[in-house]
Amino acid sequence: MNPAPFLSRREALARMGGGLGALGLASTLHAAGIHGQPHVAPKAKRVIHLFMNGGPFGPDFLDPKPALTKFNGQRPEGADLRTERPTGGLLASPYAYAQHGQSGLPVSELLPNLARYADDLCVLRSCHTDNPNHGPALLLMNNGTMTERVPSMGSWLSYGLGNENENLPSYVVLCPGKPVRFSILWSSAFLPAQHQGVYINHANLDPKQMIPWLHNERVQLTDQRRQLDLIQELNEAHLAARGGADVSLNGRIQSMETAYRMQTAATDAFDIDREPTQVRELYGKSHFSNGCLLARRLVERGVRFVQVYYGNGQPWDTHSNHDKSTRTLAADIDRPIAALLGDLKQRGLLDETLVVWGGEFGRTPVSENGNGRDHNPHGFLMWLAGGGAKGGTAYGESDDFGFKAAQNRMHIHDVHATILHLLGIDHERLTYRYAGRDYRLTDVSGRVPRAVLA
Repeated sequence: MNPAPFLSRREALARMGGGLGALGLASTLHAAGIHGQPHVAPKAKRVIHLFMNGGPFGPDFLDPKPALTKFNGQRPEGADLRTERPTGGLLASPYAYAQHGQSGLPVSELLPNLARYADDLCVLRSCHTDNPNHGPALLLMNNGTMTERVPSMGSWLSYGLGNENENLPSYVVLCPGKPVRFSILWSSAFLPAQHQGVYINHANLDPKQMIPWLHNERVQLTDQRRQLDLIQELNEAHLAARGGADVSLNGRIQSMETAYRMQTAATDAFDIDREPTQVRELYGKSHFSNGCLLARRLVERGVRFVQVYYGNGQPWDTHSNHDKSTRTLAADIDRPIAALLGDLKQRGLLDETLVVWGGEFGRTPVSENGNGRDHNPHGFLMWLAGGGAKGGTAYGESDDFGFKAAQNRMHIHDVHATILHLLGIDHERLTYRYAGRDYRLTDVSGRVPRAVLA
């Protein structure tokens, strides 16, 4: 009987570490950032971030503005804010509103399925950001600053809370295609490497295609375990000889362990064909539908933070044909988001899972190219559901046209502080010392509005 093939150390690293491990798989067996003790009583255990990259227009969805119709085509006082590109008069939003749920929350006709969950939505109508360009705004929303090479929100959550499932990463990013230029948005930067987001291209739903090197076709798991134990012993000896201070090597050791365990765990977690037919039909079959269903499968298995990007690029960047594009985009998100909320509720997971929806900024109420809308950092809309957010609530107000956050304004730092608070973390105390200063997700500001807490 021939012995099992034994790979060289270089080849083993290439297959085990260089495949899954190099993606920065998170495996944190204890809470590194807050040492297992929450700063405040947590409501949520995990987060699903539904990211509408490009920026949706709030008054189309959950912020009715009748003044847009009244002053359509005009540019009255208050509608003359600076925009990135030349814009014309006000452009009315053509979608009808109705009140829904016991709360009477107004919801646009674009979201008939989501309207059934009006009493679960905490609508933030007064968000604002600092820059009208996609790049800086994406960084601020996802990383808490417009400076590159800082940790992403998901990395901070992984670092602060640790992982609930040592067989899966703590932070997963679902985005179809190969968005190389987006990768900085899920970077762990100077945090330990195991907290980096694991990018999954779910354009192909075969788990073996979604995750490269998921299975080693040449070596059985038992032999891989022997190889990995040897490599880990060598790495740990190398680490001990240097005082245990090599953060990169320590992260690689943990990443390789997670990569090994994922060979069995990921096959199950990422295989949505195991879902009953009625559940698949409930979500639909689009990329975003599949992302929402995968997100539910991941959080129920203990993944801390799952981001679902709507497409690759900026699909919501409607500089022309805004109304037509928005109707198509809304139809594509309405069904799977409603299915996700209903599925989480039915499984008893919504109370401990915070769902966050929004883009990097909003869009202008004034027209661009006659029928489009420009970028708008002055005011935009997000919403929260579950995880301790106060449902059936509209917090804050934009001005009469939905151009600028007017009352109870929420900067991105306030949004991040609120997300951390619902997870039991005081945003001012979740810090990491690097290059001579203490860093945190919310930089030097951020507040938690009590009115949005259940």
